[in-house]
Order: sequence, then structure tokens, then C-alpha cells
Amino acid sequence: MTDIVIEPYNSVYIKVHCEPSIAKELSGFFTFTVPGHKFVPAYRNRMWDGKIKLYNIYKKEIYAGLLDYVIQFAVDRKYTYENKVTQSHVKCDLDCVKNFCKKLNLSAHGESIFPHDHQLDAILYGLNMQRILLLSPTGSGKSLILYVLARYLLNQIPKDKKILLIVPTVSLVSQMYSDFEDYSKKNKWNVDKNTHVIYAGQSNITDKRIVISTWQSIYKLPESYFEQFDCIFGDECHLYKSKSLTSILTKLKTCPYRIGTTGTLDGTLTHKLVLEGLFGKVYNVTSTKQLMDKNLLSNLEINCLVLQHSDESKKKLARKKYEEEIDWLVRCEERNKFITNLALNLKGNTLVLFQFVEKHGKVLYEMLKQNNKTDRKIFFIYGKTEKDEREMIRRIMEDEDNAIIVASYGTCSTGVSIRKLHNIVFSSSSKSRVRVLQSIGRQLRVSEHKNMAKLYDIADDLSWKSYKNHTLRHFQERLKIYESENFNYKKVLILL
Repeated sequence: MTDIVIEPYNSVYIKVHCEPSIAKELSGFFTFTVPGHKFVPAYRNRMWDGKIKLYNIYKKEIYAGLLDYVIQFAVDRKYTYENKVTQSHVKCDLDCVKNFCKKLNLSAHGESIFPHDHQLDAILYGLNMQRILLLSPTGSGKSLILYVLARYLLNQIPKDKKILLIVPTVSLVSQMYSDFEDYSKKNKWNVDKNTHVIYAGQSNITDKRIVISTWQSIYKLPESYFEQFDCIFGDECHLYKSKSLTSILTKLKTCPYRIGTTGTLDGTLTHKLVLEGLFGKVYNVTSTKQLMDKNLLSNLEINCLVLQHSDESKKKLARKKYEEEIDWLVRCEERNKFITNLALNLKGNTLVLFQFVEKHGKVLYEMLKQNNKTDRKIFFIYGKTEKDEREMIRRIMEDEDNAIIVASYGTCSTGVSIRKLHNIVFSSSSKSRVRVLQSIGRQLRVSEHKNMAKLYDIADDLSWKSYKNHTLRHFQERLKIYESENFNYKKVLILL
């Protein structure tokens, strides 16, 4: 008798049938403690145990993208298994992809272009695997990959079916639509006729076959709404951890094409398996270092500026809670003066990233304006900045050579494309791999106006005797990230 039988169910789940003892073992294998669960209200209120269970032992269901892991589970434990799940593939080879791209007559910024080898590779894998998570760093041209995939799949899916492209922010809806227009300039494909955008206030009903939307605009819609889609693209899908986003993916019960793209995974197994379950296995398209070596991304210089605070401050903050330390740092006048002077003295377009709007972002913005002795343009972007204003600022930066943007991590660390960005200043501490690498990615795009991208990572040494302060430990985590990505960095100690 076969120990495990795997059967297809729908585009979201497969069924795994087995004896109760094996099912319990399988459930344990696919159960994980969520990082940072202790800070989640549901855990604090004892409404949740802090764990995520990917195999439903009662319904016998698990995400379809985890099929290979289920099979590996059986093989490793010498259980017999029968796999009844079959996957249809678009039969396409590299020559097929190249010929299609030639027919598309692609363009960017008014010039004819052709996808790079890594982009062709990603397109090929996306078509042939049907379910896949493309891991490709910021600046590798993911929007072009999605454009070519969308144009190809429009001819593959039924004429009455659509493609859904989800992005995390309103800015990225506009940017993706703008990119599609750019790629279509020479081939005359009518983007307006074929593409509908959804964000706050826009109708979610359309006859157009490509729909670009934020997840916030559609996650509450009923399952029946999603029956019109045969293909979903999840751009910047490293953000797809919230229940709102996963609810969209699980409502797409009859959607066979699932392609996610991301520049960064957060390094936790839980995160990777959830994304692979919803989309498909991770495929590493290329790396930031490889793109730099091919001159497809700017070279990166990382300057770690470690601020040495007074002994009095160190004694005062020794063993304080993280929130107390952060609150003191963002209100520290000498620190804010240093950041202001640094930004004003840097040559070229500069992005200053902050975490807290009222007590830090707005303070830095006002200090920069007050101390600006030239006609240098200074902009401020945060969550409440209107979509059109953000897009206007982004476009202005493409024409400016010496402007400053003061922006929250949430609005500018992911997805936003500014080619003429010379400097980034990390004014707030973070240890998030996703946030750090996505923020760096903002400035790595190649431009004839720069040959080097510079990052200024501000750290704070408030250690006292054997105690290391919270943000200094965060800084050490960032150094590990730089080392893992083979980025060169130098540390400079600065006495405040």
C-alpha cells in the first residue's frame, strides 16, 4: 500500500492523503515559528501560538507550489508515494524567446533595446515552468521581464481571460504602466487600450486584458472577481507575507500561471516556503555582483559612518529598551545636524531615508531647507504624499543633477526607479535584509551621469563597558549583509 498519495485540487492547493501518523509528521515538518511573533498582538493576546502551519491536517491541503518539498519529505523518510499532479508547460526554447522579443521591437527611453541574457533566461523559465518565483536583484530589469511575459501569455491564455499584475504601492502602479508605455513606443502596442490600472478610487471593472493593481485595492473583493484571471504576476513579492496579500493568491483558484518576482528574500525559511507555495520554486536569475561585473549596474561604494557619542549619553542610554534608544537618537540635535551637513555637502542627487515621519523625517526636511544656502531642490516624500506628486518628483530627479529627496523607507526603499541617484543616506537603523538591499537597489541603475553609487550608512556607538547598544547590533547585521553580497565597505569613526 502506498504511504502518501498526492492529488491535484486547484491552482492554489494540492491534496496529500496519508495515514494519521504520517499526516502528523508532515504537519510538523511544515510548521514554523514566525520571526518576531512575540511582538504580534494576536500572540500577546494568546489568540495565536506564533506558528505558521503550511499543511492543513484536516483538509489534507498544502500549497501547490510545495509539491517538490512533499516529495522530498517522502523520499528522505523512505515513504512510498504516488504523485498524480501533472503540470502543463508552454513549450518554448531560447530561440523561441529571442524571436518573440525581436518581433516585439522593444524600446526604452526612445532607443531600441533587446533583453540581456539573464532577462531572456528569466522569461524562458517563467514560460516553461508556469509557476515560479524569479529572484533577480533590483536593477536587473524585472519590469521588462514582466512585459515580455505578459505580451507572450496574452496569446496563450483564452481570449476571455485576463492577466493580473499586483504591485505593493500606488507609485509602482504608475511606474509599471509608464514602463509598459516606454517598451511599446516603437512597436505601437496600445498600452491604454490593453492595460487598466487600479488604485484608490479607480474602478476594478474593465474589459482590458491586463490589470495592474495595488493589493490594497482588490484584496477585499470576492472570490468570483478573480475567476477572470488565468495569470498573476506578483512584482516585489517579498512583501507578500500579510494575510491580505495571501488572501488574493488563495482566491485565484483557477489561475494556472503564477509568476512572482523579487529582488530580495528575508532569509527566513518561513518566508521562502510561503512564497514558493503561492507561486513556485525560487529560481536565481542573477546577482547584484554579476550585474556589476557586466557593467549593467553601477559600482557601489559603502561608507559606514560610526558616530561616537559622549560618555554621558552612553551611560544614560545603557540597557535602555530599543524604543527608548531610537527615540533618543532621532531627537539628538547633534546627530541630525551631522546628517543635514552630510546631505548638503554630497555632490549629486541624494536620497535620505528615514523611519519616523513626525519626529525625524519632517525634522530633517526642515533642517535641510533652513541650512540650504543654494538653489538646490529639496523634496519630501512619505506615506501621505499623493501618487501624482511622487511620480512628478521621480521624473524631476531624472532631470536634476543635485537635488535631495528626504523619504520614508516605506515609500522609497522598494521598487521606485530613479536612474540618476548618486547617494543614499541611511539615517535610521535597520537590520532587515529586504529593506537594506531594496534601499541599495534604488541607486544601482546605470546612468551616463554617474559611474559610482555611494551609500552612507550611519551607525551609532552608544556602547558602555561590555554592553552593546541595540542599533550598533543592527549595524553589525548590516555588515553581514554587505559581506554576503560581496559588497566592499569601509568604516569611519566620527566623534560627535
